[in-house]
Amino acid sequence: MKHIEYPTCGTCSKHIHIDVDDEGRVQQVQFVGGCNGNLQGIGALVKGMPVAEVCQRLRGIRCGNKPTSCPDQLAQALEQYK
Repeated sequence: MKHIEYPTCGTCSKHIHIDVDDEGRVQQVQFVGGCNGNLQGIGALVKGMPVAEVCQRLRGIRCGNKPTSCPDQLAQALEQYK
């Protein structure tokens, strides 16, 4: 199991804690800060998904006028892991 701690940039959340198993599947995502209910939902939806699929689905999502979002930051964190 690999644990990733990623400091976010440009979002309301401040950090993301991610666990990826040895087969490259996301096992847990926990955001620190941000919209708690929505971010718990994202974590539940990506649980068990391959890292590449999570990145493909979430990369480039924007939050309002911001150039990024919490889902985009999760994708960026996982891309660094790959």
